[in-house]
Amino acid sequence: MIELIRTNDAVLLSFAESLMKDAGIHCLIADQGMSILEGSLGMLPRRLLVEADREDAARRILTDAGLGAELRS
Repeated sequence: MIELIRTNDAVLLSFAESLMKDAGIHCLIADQGMSILEGSLGMLPRRLLVEADREDAARRILTDAGLGAELRS
């Protein structure tokens, strides 16, 4: 899986996850358990991961939705 976004912003992750699901692209929000363990202080970022073969489509969707600046290279 390829990491596209790493952030502490739960709203941004929820929006990105929703976009992926609407497009039929399987995604995973990694490190959710760790952020809960640290007390929800927002110190540990969570990561949006997609399957490698869907990376280009996912990047295009996120960029079109205005999240291009959040994408990791």
